[in-house]
Amino acid sequence: MKSAAGTVKPSTFQMVITDFKEITKARLALSVVFSAVAGYFLGTAEIQFSALVLLVLGGYCMVGASNAFNQVIEKDLDAKMHRTKNRPLPSGRMTVAQAMTIAIVLTLTGIILLYLLNPKTALFGAISIFLYTCVYTPLKTITPLSVFVGAFPGAIPFMLGWVSATNDFGIEPGTLFMIQFFWQFPHFWALGWMLDEDYRRGGFKMLPTGKKDTGTAVQIIMYTIWMIVISIIPVFGITGRLQLSVPSAVLIFLMGLVMLWFALKLYEKRDRMSARSLMLSSVTYISLIQIIYVADKYLS
Repeated sequence: MKSAAGTVKPSTFQMVITDFKEITKARLALSVVFSAVAGYFLGTAEIQFSALVLLVLGGYCMVGASNAFNQVIEKDLDAKMHRTKNRPLPSGRMTVAQAMTIAIVLTLTGIILLYLLNPKTALFGAISIFLYTCVYTPLKTITPLSVFVGAFPGAIPFMLGWVSATNDFGIEPGTLFMIQFFWQFPHFWALGWMLDEDYRRGGFKMLPTGKKDTGTAVQIIMYTIWMIVISIIPVFGITGRLQLSVPSAVLIFLMGLVMLWFALKLYEKRDRMSARSLMLSSVTYISLIQIIYVADKYLS
């Protein structure tokens, strides 16, 4: 479609798809689904395509629903921030009723799809939506502890994949949960450091001390160390069926040291560029560690 000036305009269908991707935060949702699929590969004794499809679709619905509810709650705050003011709700491209319809439909669809896998998977998925929407989101403007609360639903996907494959919760999915739980602190605090000015416009309290100071940097370092420790625990043979070979553990440990180095650089420089480097390294770390865990199971 072309305007009178001859420029190409997106079709209504394209705009609808674009807004749907924004309201559900498609890139984030897909990264979460990736974690769940990795957990499934680790937990399953036999890969079933039908189960994978249910997990991918159900997982996307649950994450998309959480993000849609979040944007409904924060629509007025999003309008104040540069990075979020053009989202579907604050820009006026989507109404609250439309966003709520999307969120509710995705919630129900996601729970049904995950229930078809097994009841425990659906339960953890529902808990994730509740914590993210009803606890984490409201706390973001009240206390920096919101990041701690948000780390619980954020850590569920890796674990959820294992539970979807086994219908069981034990030491193995618990370990996967803890890996992603501790990872979130350096990741989100680095992001909070980068976007601190914008978050302040929206009234969000994301950094643990409320400031880009030494205290925040020290906490980032400490949680990074804990993340490294938890990530290699399976090499010691104390996490049931979740095991890790020595070469893979060494590789993960070295990756963790790289992330720790970026955390130390942030402590030293306390600037936006260092925070960005840490944030990017954290994204690389969590993706690679999941790939290494899966590869270690099937190739060793």
